Amino acid sequence: MSRRKTFEIPGVDHGAAPIPMAAQVGAFFHSSGIPPTDPATGSIPEDGQRQVELVFGNAAALLNVAGLGPADIVYLDVYLADNTLRPAVNKYWLEWFPDEHDRPARHVTVRPLPNGMLIQLQVQAVAE
Repeated sequence: MSRRKTFEIPGVDHGAAPIPMAAQVGAFFHSSGIPPTDPATGSIPEDGQRQVELVFGNAAALLNVAGLGPADIVYLDVYLADNTLRPAVNKYWLEWFPDEHDRPARHVTVRPLPNGMLIQLQVQAVAE
């Protein structure tokens, strides 16, 4: 039996790619790329602000199915196709981590993203 646990979000996936949304071994949790897919429709909206809202919602849902939450995050990778979305990212960042002395590490990379995505997240967390 594998020590690895995998996690999915209903309505959000990687299409035909044979990878889980996240995996955990012991206390270490790591997501794959979390897309801004609307779980209700299975599609990615064109609006960047809506994509930011959805990607943070999907990250929260993924953490939740693993029994984790934002307080367990140690590192967040943010990929942006449009750097003008950074203020929207910071809005959610500050909602999730209001205490400036209790925030995880974060890195933002600006680069083209596939399938109409303007944002994608990757989360690393530690379960206690």
